[in-house]
Amino acid sequence: MGSGGELLSVEPFEMKFPFELKKQISCSLQVSNKTDNYVAFKVKTTNPKKYCVRPNTGIVLPRSTCDIVVTMQAQKEAPAEMQCKDKFLLQSVVASVGATPKDITAEMFNKDQGQVEECKLKVVYVAPRQPPSPVAEGSEEGFSPRSSALENGNEVARTYVDSQDKLPEVKSLVTKLTEEKAAAIQRGNKLRQELELLKRASNKSGGVSMKFVIIIGLLGIILGYLMKST
Repeated sequence: MGSGGELLSVEPFEMKFPFELKKQISCSLQVSNKTDNYVAFKVKTTNPKKYCVRPNTGIVLPRSTCDIVVTMQAQKEAPAEMQCKDKFLLQSVVASVGATPKDITAEMFNKDQGQVEECKLKVVYVAPRQPPSPVAEGSEEGFSPRSSALENGNEVARTYVDSQDKLPEVKSLVTKLTEEKAAAIQRGNKLRQELELLKRASNKSGGVSMKFVIIIGLLGIILGYLMKST
C-alpha cells in the first residue's frame, strides 16, 4: 500500500516493525519521484530519540526512487497492547535542477517559502516471524541428523550395557566348555593307553576280543567329538 502527493509516493504507507525487546529493528521505505523535477525531501518524527533515519534528508532525481531506512533503538519494555503512537512526516519540495543533498536547507521546507507537500506515516508493531524448523535433506520427516545421531548413540550405549550385564554368564559358559573339553581329552588319552594295552595283549594271545572292538568304536566317537569341538 503506497501513499503520497503529486511529487513523491511512499511505499509502504504503514511502517511495520517486528517488535522484539532489547533489539534494534529496522524498517525500509521507498520514495519515488513522480515528476520530471529534482525533489528534495526531509523526514521528521514525533520521537526523534527513539529512531534513527538514514538519510533523513536527500534529493530524488526525476522519475527515480530512493530508499530510506528507519531504525528503532532497542526497547527495554513493550508498549501496552503493542500499540505505538509514534508518527513520521515526509516533507517534499521541488528543488533546483542539479541540486545535491548539500544544497538542502531548513528554509526549503518552510511553508511560507513555497509549496511543501507532506505525507504522514504511522508506526505499527507486529509480532516477529518464527523461522521454520530446518529439516535436513535426505532425512526422515520430523527427524534431524542430530536427533538420529543421538538415537544411534543411545542404542550403542544400551547394547554395551546389555553386553556388560551378560559378560559373567558368557565367561561362565566359556569356562565350563573349556573344562569339558579338557576332561574329554583326558578320557581320550586314557582310552588310547587302554588301546595300546589291548593291542599288546591281543598280540600275545593271537586274537582280538570283543572288548577291544567296543573300545575301538568308543574311541572313534570320542575322537570325532573332540575334532568338532576343536
